[in-house]
Amino acid sequence: MESKEKILNVVKILGSTVLGIGIIMFLLGLFVSDYTILTSIGIGTVMGAVFIFLIGVFFVATEEMLSKTSKGHQIIPQAVKKETPVYK
Repeated sequence: MESKEKILNVVKILGSTVLGIGIIMFLLGLFVSDYTILTSIGIGTVMGAVFIFLIGVFFVATEEMLSKTSKGHQIIPQAVKKETPVYK
């Protein structure tokens, strides 16, 4: 459980840092600077931060579910009767 908390904390810190940088870049490009490229880079950075956070949370949730579920039952195939197919 400790490793999952570490991964979640790293994803949270990394995502919030990138999100802050993206918001700052977006606001600078929108209000301060005349460069529209800075605004679009800020939007992309914000979307990247959200993507990083969601993928990290999905990874932690998947790892948690895999560790808590049983590995299933063994499936033994039954004998199949081989009949000659009848085509009409």
